[in-house]
Order: sequence, then C-alpha cells, then structure tokens
Amino acid sequence: MTRALAPAPAPVDGTGPQLSLGLSETPVQEHPRVHLDLYADDAADQAAEVERLVSLGAQRVDWDLYPEDPDFVVLADPDGNRFCVIDTARE
Repeated sequence: MTRALAPAPAPVDGTGPQLSLGLSETPVQEHPRVHLDLYADDAADQAAEVERLVSLGAQRVDWDLYPEDPDFVVLADPDGNRFCVIDTARE
C-alpha cells in the first residue's frame, strides 16, 4: 500500500514537471527498478550536490553495478531509498 506524503510541489510559475512522493510499506530494494535522478550541470556541481546531500543525512552507496567511468553517484536517504546524482555534462 502506498499513500501520498504531501501535495505535489509545483514550480513557482505553475509550469514544468511536478513530483509527488508517496510512502510505501514495501521493503527497500537493493537494486530498485525505479528511483529518483537528480541532475547536475557538470562534475563540480555534481560533487557539490553530493556533499550537500551527505551533509543532510544521505549516505554514499557502494554500488556494485557502477560502470568503469560512471557519470552518476548513487546515494541513499536515511531510510535506505537509493537515488542518483548525474553529471549531465558527460557524454
């Protein structure tokens, strides 16, 4: 069972994508099929965002599926839900 945590946030001008977060009673998966990706403009922004998130309670994940030269960093929130911070400048 999943229930909404809060109304979906919307951009100030009312346009653009919206996001709704739900609370689920299912256990956290080691390799989740669906997860949140956060985009950073470049490697420096990615590193800064990862450090900011870690300072807020996220943890780095020793991800066993990293490619040789990843453009993403896998983190987990305090409940263990995994998400990625992606360097969008990489090709």
